[in-house]
Amino acid sequence: MSPNQLLYVCLDGLADDPIPELGGRTPLEAARTPVLDGLARKGAQGLVYTVGPDIAPESDIAVFAILGYDPREDHPGRGVLEALGAGVEFHDGELAYRVNFATQEDGEIVDRRVGRDLPSDDAEALAAEVNRELHLPGATFELRAAVEHRGVLVIRSKDGALSANVSNTDPAYAKEGSLGVALASFENRAAEALPMDDSEEARRAAELTNRFVEGSARILEVSAVNARRRSEGRLAANLLLTRDGGDHVPKLQPIKERFGPSWGCFVEMPVERGIALVLGMAPVDAPTGMARKDQYAAWAALAAEALGGYDALYIHIKGPDVPAHDGRAEDKRDVIEDIDEAFFGELLPRIDTGRTLLAVTADHATSCLRKAHTADPVPLLVAGPRVNADGSQAFGERDAAEGALGTLAGIDILPRLIGLLRA
Repeated sequence: MSPNQLLYVCLDGLADDPIPELGGRTPLEAARTPVLDGLARKGAQGLVYTVGPDIAPESDIAVFAILGYDPREDHPGRGVLEALGAGVEFHDGELAYRVNFATQEDGEIVDRRVGRDLPSDDAEALAAEVNRELHLPGATFELRAAVEHRGVLVIRSKDGALSANVSNTDPAYAKEGSLGVALASFENRAAEALPMDDSEEARRAAELTNRFVEGSARILEVSAVNARRRSEGRLAANLLLTRDGGDHVPKLQPIKERFGPSWGCFVEMPVERGIALVLGMAPVDAPTGMARKDQYAAWAALAAEALGGYDALYIHIKGPDVPAHDGRAEDKRDVIEDIDEAFFGELLPRIDTGRTLLAVTADHATSCLRKAHTADPVPLLVAGPRVNADGSQAFGERDAAEGALGTLAGIDILPRLIGLLRA
């Protein structure tokens, strides 16, 4: 029997290092995942370097790669994807950044994510204050709060176009061309934005970026919102860090034209909506704000329903990445267990597994020990019609290393999956 639909699931930051307190196993290996293990026994596994063997990628460039688009050629910069996904008006020659609300004390960054407790109301109030009070010479800007500590910044110059060939002020990420790359170590201070070529457009962009970061920090430092947060014993959101700028809307071949199937894309974050828009995928809004297992169960029901309307459905689940960045290995293990039970456990009985090709992978590894993305490969599991079982007993990094799929580049996954659909 041939499959006629594809369910493609990315578990953000899934892969990890062996953790001593987990008996030398990774959180995935230590997790109780009977549903995923059952799929592994019926399917085949392999390892994937999503962007390259020496690159610790950010999610956006890795997702481009595992959807079959080479981020070195096709990626416009994360800022553009975030802006489009958040509904911020953006035109070629403007400069769009992903930003983080962060906390600094005496110039030292205390937390790049404001303790992960910045509610939308606070973030929106802070953004409004900066939009109202900060003025850039020869330019305008729009700061938009997104989800939790995340935001989008678009700078528009009155003196000519801006270039995205500017370094990040977020010290945790380097910029290599249009690629955002996580750093294993960095100085815990906001970096200076520097032009990465000799063009006037890049010099202008770097100067405006630095003026924005410095000026917004002065406003945020004395904000009444942050005064209240300090009085409550919470971290002040008194710094905005910019990264992964983009200066144009990409003109890409739609994913249906490139690979054939019609696609739906689960959307939880603005960047995912932006990716869906530029690749011609239909956004499927995923409900949020519920208890974790309830949310995964709701996503399972929505996925089963949405799969009936498309040939292929891409689902990106953020869960495992968050505790890994904070070094919480046991929590990451627990998140993976909840995904297995509440998402996959609820999803599989709702779909025709005899007609569905199912692929599960990750965008990158996030190490609980190093509290950062790493360049390590991630596991890939493929199960369904026309997939020969390779003898795997469990879904995990070490089992995947012995799997029949071997070692793949991220951009090679989707062509292989489409080949199975067409066989």
